[in-house]
Amino acid sequence: MDTKISVCDAPAPTNGNVCCPPKGVVSSIQTSVSPSVIASCEATLGRHLARRLVQIGVSDVFSVPGDFNLTLLDHLIAEPGLNLIGCCNELNAGYAADGYARSRGVGACVVTFTVGGLSVLNAIAGAYSENLPLICIVGGPNSNDYGTNRILHHTIGLPDFSQEFRCFQTVTCYQAVVNNLEDAHEQIDTAISTSLKESKPVYISISCNLPAIPHPTFSREPVPFFLAPKVSNQMGLEAAVEAAAAFLNKAVKPVMVGGPKLRVAKSCEAFVELADSCGYPVAVMPSAKGLVPECHPRFIGTFWGAVSTAFCAEIVESADAYIFAGPIFNDYSSVGYSLLLKKDKAIVVQPDRVVIANGPAFGCVLMKDFLKALSKRLRCNTTAYENYHRIFVPEGQPLRADPKEPLRVNVLFQHIQKMLSGETAVIAETGDSWFNCQKLKLPKGCGFEFQMQYGSIGWSVGATLGYAQAVPNKRVIACIGDGSFQVTAQDVSTMIRNGQKSIIFLINNGGYTIEVEIHDGPYNVIKNWNYTGLVDAIHNGEGKCWTTKVLCEEDLINAIETATGSKNDSFCFIEVIVHKDDTSKELLEWGSRVSAANSRPPNPQ
Repeated sequence: MDTKISVCDAPAPTNGNVCCPPKGVVSSIQTSVSPSVIASCEATLGRHLARRLVQIGVSDVFSVPGDFNLTLLDHLIAEPGLNLIGCCNELNAGYAADGYARSRGVGACVVTFTVGGLSVLNAIAGAYSENLPLICIVGGPNSNDYGTNRILHHTIGLPDFSQEFRCFQTVTCYQAVVNNLEDAHEQIDTAISTSLKESKPVYISISCNLPAIPHPTFSREPVPFFLAPKVSNQMGLEAAVEAAAAFLNKAVKPVMVGGPKLRVAKSCEAFVELADSCGYPVAVMPSAKGLVPECHPRFIGTFWGAVSTAFCAEIVESADAYIFAGPIFNDYSSVGYSLLLKKDKAIVVQPDRVVIANGPAFGCVLMKDFLKALSKRLRCNTTAYENYHRIFVPEGQPLRADPKEPLRVNVLFQHIQKMLSGETAVIAETGDSWFNCQKLKLPKGCGFEFQMQYGSIGWSVGATLGYAQAVPNKRVIACIGDGSFQVTAQDVSTMIRNGQKSIIFLINNGGYTIEVEIHDGPYNVIKNWNYTGLVDAIHNGEGKCWTTKVLCEEDLINAIETATGSKNDSFCFIEVIVHKDDTSKELLEWGSRVSAANSRPPNPQ
């Protein structure tokens, strides 16, 4: 029989192509299964879950073993299409599943009850904020212990087993507690399908004594199910397009800006189609970098208020109409709420809603349908782009360094820029790497990821692990600050163990630089580590790993030549020593504005 698990019109994940990356997109999967009857020894809950994960496109699951999940892990390992990646801690397992989902469209992790679940919780919250489908599986208590008033280990010492469940309720879109086999099939399928439909994490707890028990509900291949596609209200769509076209066609110098929800709306291609037809200049919000091809002829950079790409903010904020597709306006993306935008000039398109200026608003209108229909109704207007072209001045180059001069950060990123191609992907850690990586010009096919909404320091180590595992044909280049690295450093071990060939640039400036620029204090200074020594100790002669320290541009050139040459098949760790006050000018500006927003006095009562 044919097993079909699919989302309509979702392109198959390929290589994280920047033109329409499959972030949050789950491919149509059609697997021919024969025979349909499963041997009784394999007709178990554990194998059913494993098969379902494979069917939705998960081939790697990130895990930390614990006594409540060991039997389940046995059954996951037994699935031929599934690879179990053991992580050093649950937080990194969650971050790895996050990074994996950004490339593959869905990720999964397995941890143990409460001590593992509460540890992975922070990563799940981050995935929720970034609209990533993620299946978080927890090995739970023996089914016989529910309702017995017993106290179990790995709990807070109360006979109530619901603490973990209640914690997950606010950071997942569905929670399933599987403690009997009769409805296990339905609960698992409902959880997985909900994650794919909502593009959010889900929580599945499976009692530790159930995975290995055969049951009639698992004796045949899973009944095919189809994720019904969302559809627009046709009358609402037509009204929204008519109102938007009238609004934009009377504008003199309109612009368009892509936001991070383009990916959850699966509207990257529709956005580019609109850009091709309307002639407007195209910008992206910082958290949408990588969702729109930067090779587009009218791409003008990142719109980030006072820290935008040069000349981008001037064009966007001086426009008499702007269309924002999938924006998130928070204190970080608005640079402390300082954007010079006016609501009466804006069309805001969310995944299923369109708001035009101060009204009207149209619900049940899908972004992809709206953008495609609008592209056929707009007159071509290149006025704003022509204005941009007139005022544009090419960027200058960093000052040439003297021989053996201490390395500057702008020189570092000048060389990282030269490393980028369609066979690479960039992971930017929270901190000054946000701003420096925003200035990188992405070649066609180059992936780009960072976690702007949640901004959890240390995210990039696990995310690099997961992303690299999902796309082995790309070389991941991660830019990580020393403070962030200290939070999650252990899973460099997992990268080496799994033969990954990522390049980590560890930027050692002695502290939490981004926080220094928001509010300085002695707590922002950290203990310096011998980072290359640490990674060498983790390597311990097993696997392919190369490390080096860089103090000047000459060292950097040699390091990059080695990493991309003789060590091209190895995990490479390059520690870059820079001055503690060497930051991007954008961080200085952004930090002062965010500080001002944070320090606003209470409103009068």
